[in-house]
Amino acid sequence: MVTTGSTPPQNTPILAADGMPLKKKLSRALFRSRVRAVGLVLPLFAFILASFVFPILALMWQGVYNDRFESFAPNLTEQLSTWDGLSEPTEEMFTALATDLKIARKEKTIGRIATRVNQELPGARSLFTSSARKVKRAEAPYSKSMVKINKKWNELEVWQAMKLTSQSLTPAFYATSLDYKYTVDKGFVEQVENRQIYTKLFWRTFVISGTVMAICLLLGYPVAYLLATLPLRYSNLLMIMVLLPFWTSLLVRTTAWIAILQSQGVINDFFVWIGITADDSRFSLIYNMTGTIIAMSHILLPFMILPLYSVMKTIPPSYMRAARSLGATPTRAFIRVYMPQTVPGVGAGGLLVFILAIGYYITPALVGGQDGTLISNMIAYHMQKSLNWSLAAALGGVLLAGVLLLYWAYDRIIGIDNMKLG
Repeated sequence: MVTTGSTPPQNTPILAADGMPLKKKLSRALFRSRVRAVGLVLPLFAFILASFVFPILALMWQGVYNDRFESFAPNLTEQLSTWDGLSEPTEEMFTALATDLKIARKEKTIGRIATRVNQELPGARSLFTSSARKVKRAEAPYSKSMVKINKKWNELEVWQAMKLTSQSLTPAFYATSLDYKYTVDKGFVEQVENRQIYTKLFWRTFVISGTVMAICLLLGYPVAYLLATLPLRYSNLLMIMVLLPFWTSLLVRTTAWIAILQSQGVINDFFVWIGITADDSRFSLIYNMTGTIIAMSHILLPFMILPLYSVMKTIPPSYMRAARSLGATPTRAFIRVYMPQTVPGVGAGGLLVFILAIGYYITPALVGGQDGTLISNMIAYHMQKSLNWSLAAALGGVLLAGVLLLYWAYDRIIGIDNMKLG
């Protein structure tokens, strides 16, 4: 029996209640949900770009770009661009030098030019400032007049330094940060031994940071284990003691260590009292690497404990009981069953402490002295005192590269997906 009706064909789209095709309505709803999601994420993304990504990119750019000489000595820059850096300076170069010195003297920009050249050739600042005061009496030929003002203008080294500084894009600052020197004729040349300071500071920074990380791991692991296994009332009290440093100013904690570690401090008095050392031969615990390690370990210890605790809290106690029931001793069960499950917490805590340690500034500056100074203190020096921001940026760039390398190693060994911070 054949029946007839108003059944639509199979290729007819299904309509929604408002008459719109259901497929189209679903796609519009999905699009609106994606727009809302992007709208919610966009402020955070913009904040990260403005406060994190752009400053880092600007830092990296500052380390290879410096146009101070080019901006304030344009005539000399033009002449130096065609000079090979090896032949004798021409009369045109001396003329451009005298012209730019006169203009810089008039516009009071000679200090900026002199500072820039002094970054490449120590002692050049006095040469420029003294010559700028006398250049108004100079007359052509300027090759003789400038040498008469100061004989150093006849030295090829001075002109090579100006040629290097006239290049806005330069690898010289990154070369300096690695204890190399970028020259016109030889390229990258290793600095003399008595001027190799930055690689030693980098090495000291990584050694101290690694030592602090190891100490924090040794001290923090049992504390985190107690936090995860003790009854709630005891673990809460211990957690308060762990979090107590976060409620105290960093400067206050560091200052307290100055009072504790000094020769007449609490620790040395205790050692004298129990007879470990004599009163006239007290330990030197401050203004050296030892003081830096002790103070930084205390300050960074919570950053190791909390990731460990977050991982240990998720480990079921039944695993240890099962290992014991299978004949394992408590020590063997702990090493073979419990410790491997805490590796993500160890990696996360170690990475966090290490990265924080290599960037510490206040604590090494107050308790470190000469032997406990880190690369962060040198970066601050160039930013605040020497005003060599390009070198500070280069040092920061090298430090950033070290952090990224550490991050890559962590990802290869442990896996970034296994990181647990809370």
